[in-house]
Amino acid sequence: MDTGSRRFRHQSVRDEATEVSSVRGTILLTGSTGYIGGRLLRRLEADACAVRCLVRRPEVLRPQADETTEVVQGDLLKPETLPDAMRGISTAVYLVHSMASAGDYADQDRRAAKAFSSAARQAGVGRIVYLGGLGSGSKLSGHLRSRQEVGRILRGSGIPTIEFRASIIIGSGSLSFEMIRSLVEKLPVMLTPRWVHTMSQPIAVEDVIDYLIAGLETPLEESRIIEIGGSQQASYADIMEEYARQRGLRRRMISVPVLSPRLSGLWLGLITPIYARVGRKLVESLRNETVVDGAQALETFGLRPRGLAQAIRRALVNEDREFAETRWSDAISSLGGATTRAGARYGTRIVDSRVRYVPVPATQAFLSIRRIGGESGWYGSDWLWRIRGALDLLAGGPGMRRGRKSPDQPAVGETIDFWRVEAYEEDRLLRLVAEMRLPGRAWLQFEVEPDGSGSRVRQTAEFDPRGFLGLAYWYALYPLHHLVFERLLRGIAFLAVRATWETAEAEDGRKGTVE
Repeated sequence: MDTGSRRFRHQSVRDEATEVSSVRGTILLTGSTGYIGGRLLRRLEADACAVRCLVRRPEVLRPQADETTEVVQGDLLKPETLPDAMRGISTAVYLVHSMASAGDYADQDRRAAKAFSSAARQAGVGRIVYLGGLGSGSKLSGHLRSRQEVGRILRGSGIPTIEFRASIIIGSGSLSFEMIRSLVEKLPVMLTPRWVHTMSQPIAVEDVIDYLIAGLETPLEESRIIEIGGSQQASYADIMEEYARQRGLRRRMISVPVLSPRLSGLWLGLITPIYARVGRKLVESLRNETVVDGAQALETFGLRPRGLAQAIRRALVNEDREFAETRWSDAISSLGGATTRAGARYGTRIVDSRVRYVPVPATQAFLSIRRIGGESGWYGSDWLWRIRGALDLLAGGPGMRRGRKSPDQPAVGETIDFWRVEAYEEDRLLRLVAEMRLPGRAWLQFEVEPDGSGSRVRQTAEFDPRGFLGLAYWYALYPLHHLVFERLLRGIAFLAVRATWETAEAEDGRKGTVE
C-alpha cells in the first residue's frame, strides 16, 4: 500500500469515527481517573468521540487526557457544581462509587446518584450508562446493595438508563484481580474461608469496555438492566488456580470453617495491596454468587466475551506491554520530584529506578550504554557480575560466556552476556531482558533524555518475582542489588564525561599540530 493510499484510509477511518461521534453527541464521563473510567476514556479518545470528563481535581487528569478531551471540575456531592458540566450532554456515563471512603459509603453513593440524576434530568440528558454489581437475593452484601441502589436511583430519573451488572473484572489493576493474584503470588499454602468456593462469572476488562461502548449506541427507549459476564462460571478458587497455572506456581488451599469478614479484611490488608476497610467490604460481597441469569446480553449485543483462561492471559500480556511502554522518567517525577525509587512495587513487580544528570549531550551519554557488557564489562563491581555468571552456569543458565556480537552497536534479539536486547532506540533507549536462571523475570532498561546543555540518564531494573521464592530472592540480595545498580549508573555517567574530555583533548591536539 503506497503512502497516498495509507493517508486516504487513515482519513476514512477518522471520518467514520467523527460520524459516529456526531451521532453520539458529547459524552459526559464520570470516574475517568478510576480503573474502568480511565480505560474507557482512552477508547473514546481513540474513536474520536467528543468527551467531557467531570473530576474533582482536573489537574490530575489533564496531563493524561487527549487535547480534544474537555476536563471540567465538579463534585457529585456538591450539586451546585454539576449544571455547567451537564450542559450540552447527550449521554452520561456513571462510573463512580465510594467504597474506599472512611465514612458511610452507601449514603455517599446514594447522595451522589441523586445529585447526578437531578442535574442530568434538568439538563435534558438523553441517556445514562452505568456499571454496577452482579448479584441477586435478599441477603446481598452492603456493597452490592449500594451498587444496585445507585442503579435504581439512576433509572428513577426518567432518563433511559442502561445498567450493566458485572461480576469479577479480570485485568491488571482491577481490585478483585489484584487481591486474587497477591494471595497466589505470596502464599504457597493458603488457609481459605468458604467464600473462595462462591461461584462467579469473571469477565475480561476489554469485554466490559466493549459492553459500555455498545451501551452508548444501542437503541434505547426505556431503562434496562443487563447482566454481563465471561463465557464460563468459576469460583474464586478456580480463578486462583488458573492464575497459578499460568504463572507456573504450585499452590495448596486448605479450607477453614470460620473466617469472619472483619478478620478476612484485616488479613487481606496485610497480604494484599488492598486497604483493610476496602478488603472487609469486598469480602462481604464475596459470599454472594455473582453469575449471569439468562442470555440477554448475548442476544442484545453482538459480543462474545472471553473465557477465564484467556482473560487472565490477556491481563498478563497487557501488563507486560504496559510496563515495556512505561517512561519511568515520567512515572517517577509524578511522585513529587523524587529521582530514585529503589525497591518500589508496581503491581506484582519490584522496580529499582534511579537517575543521574550528566553534563554531556545525550549522544555522548548514550555511548557507554551502547558498549555495556562483553569486553567493556559492567562499569563497577565486575567481580560480582562474574560470580553471578558462574552461579548461573552451575544452575544450567548461559552465564557470562556469550559476551556480545558487536562491541558498540546493540541490535534487538542479540545477546549481551546473560541478557538479550528486547528494545533499542539509537541514543535514547536500551532494554534488556534477563536469560539467567531466576525465580521470576527481570529487565534492565536505560533511557537518556536531553536536559539543558546536558542529559539525564535513567536506569531501571524490574523484577517480576515468581511466588514467595522470587520475593525472598530479591530481598535477600537487595543490598547487593543496591550496590551494583548504583555503581553501574555511576560508571555510565563517569565514562560518558571521560569520553567527552578525551574527544575534546584529541581535537585540541590536532589543532595544535596543524598550527
